[in-house]
Amino acid sequence: MQIGLISDVHGNRVALEAVLADLPAVDALVCAGDVVGYNPWPGDCVDALCERDVPTVMGNHDRAVVTETGFQFNDMAAAGVEHALTVLDEDQREWLASLPDERTLFDGRLKIVHGHPDDPDRYTYPEEFSSGMLTDEDVLVMGHTHVQHAERFADGIVVNPGSVGQPRDRDPRAAYAICDLDAMTVETHRVEYDIERVQDGVTEAGLPTRIGSRLARGE
Repeated sequence: MQIGLISDVHGNRVALEAVLADLPAVDALVCAGDVVGYNPWPGDCVDALCERDVPTVMGNHDRAVVTETGFQFNDMAAAGVEHALTVLDEDQREWLASLPDERTLFDGRLKIVHGHPDDPDRYTYPEEFSSGMLTDEDVLVMGHTHVQHAERFADGIVVNPGSVGQPRDRDPRAAYAICDLDAMTVETHRVEYDIERVQDGVTEAGLPTRIGSRLARGE
């Protein structure tokens, strides 16, 4: 069974469209949270996942929009939350509010969280990946750090597919991964997208300029 893995779309419709176009045929697609935030098109990104019925968990930016408490974020993150609150319709906000902190799918073989199995808001970087993070699942999928990495242990795989909409691993290309549950392998992928188009959208939406400029640096 081939499973597409995405995370941290962050309202970047252009990057999400590039990933969906590049994604080969898979049996399912899952998302490790933060569909909204930062970039100009949170509603379009919510709709894209809803239309495809993509199992998704709640990220911290999703939660901030749902609870309207994102104003403790830095200026860029807070601006993204405020923008999402302005443009999302009732159905889109209800979908965000329905997202759980974790999901276990495919007969318990794959678990999705946003930050860490013990804390959805905890940043877990590649050097912290360990077999101790796995419980009964074969594959643990996480997001939150925007750093793409996969590591296989004797009892399973821990993977962050990287960020679709705002990579922070010095590679500006949109990130995703594909997990083969039968072979127990993960392939990481990157795809080019039109960053200038997103930067123009950031300006048009009145969002902080740095949201767009950092995309070109993958930070």
